[in-house]
This record gives sequence, C-alpha cells and structure tokens, in this order.
Amino acid sequence: MPRVSLVPLEPGMILSNEPGYYREGAYGIRIENLIVVEEAVDLGDNRDQLSFETITFAPIDRRLIDANALAPFEREWLNAYHAEVAARIGPRVSDRASEWLASATAPI
Repeated sequence: MPRVSLVPLEPGMILSNEPGYYREGAYGIRIENLIVVEEAVDLGDNRDQLSFETITFAPIDRRLIDANALAPFEREWLNAYHAEVAARIGPRVSDRASEWLASATAPI
C-alpha cells in the first residue's frame, strides 16, 4: 500500500519522481529523478502555486524504449531531457565518458 503524507509541499523540499511501468510477474521499468519544489511563475490568476525542477540528470536507457510507440510530445520530451543531460553532464566528464554520453543522449 502506498504511503501517504499529510505534510504540505513547500519551496525547497526535495522529492523523488519515480514514474514506472510494471507487468505483474514479468518485469518493471522505473525512471527516477530528484526534483525540488519551487514557487511557480505567476500566470496572472493571483494564485500561489508550486512547480518542480529536476535536479538530478542521467540518460534514460534507450534500449528500453520502443520509439515507434512514442507520441510526438513524448519523443520531444525525451529528446529535450537528453539534450539537457548532455549539456549539464558532458562538460564534467572525461573525453571517453563524453563520447558515451553523446551516444546515450542522441535524439531518437
């Protein structure tokens, strides 16, 4: 049974975002990133709102993705996420790791 928290979200809190797919008795796939709660941009409706910013970046293993099954917006999200991973991580790793990262984050 999932655990439920009654603590309201506040800016600065860090959460784990773990969407996944599980086929009972067979396998499971989960993507896991840390996100930080922040105040959302004012949309002009005079409501205080929160948003999330990803703070951990790692490529999603493309061997687990059926690219033909992706909707256009899903493909765009994945390619944008991988571009950000490459931009943030690439300058911080060795040449050899950078080559691997470029391959792992190439657009699909």
